Amino acid sequence: MLVDILPPLVERFVATHPEVRVEIMIDDRLVDVTAAGCDAGIRYGEYLAKDMIAVPIGPRFQRLALAAAPPYLEAHGVPLRPRDLLSHECIRLRFSSGALVGWNLERGDEHVPIDLPGRLIIGVDAAPAAIEFARAGRGIIATFENWLDPYFRSGALQPVCEFRCKPAGYSDLKPASVPI
Repeated sequence: MLVDILPPLVERFVATHPEVRVEIMIDDRLVDVTAAGCDAGIRYGEYLAKDMIAVPIGPRFQRLALAAAPPYLEAHGVPLRPRDLLSHECIRLRFSSGALVGWNLERGDEHVPIDLPGRLIIGVDAAPAAIEFARAGRGIIATFENWLDPYFRSGALQPVCEFRCKPAGYSDLKPASVPI
């Protein structure tokens, strides 16, 4: 999420442009940046309106990983292949648009989009709560690997499946009429 990349980017920007006032609004909806009265926007992934130009910023990609608590895996088994996930509780995240965050799994050149079951669905703005549900043994989660790393190091969560979720990157969006 933007909380990972935005602070250092904004810090550099305001240091370079002290005359510019920066106002930050965070919303996971696919907002029309121009109609919202903004000069620019930052979007995760590849959703781009026809009248916008995307400029990659921050890390080109954030890796997504699957994780579960050891007690969950002891009770339900460790999924080894994407299809094994179909028999597991998967903690899903939902955008405010209503769309579920997809689990597009990959390993090397092999890509497997999978529509997973999930009785526990949490809004993306509450993703830290989803991690806590995974820590409590409620199921398997897919989220940013850097968010999961501290839990992997402590042993509270462990990586699941040799497949990874397809990474995506952030882009700075500007109206096509604005020079870059």
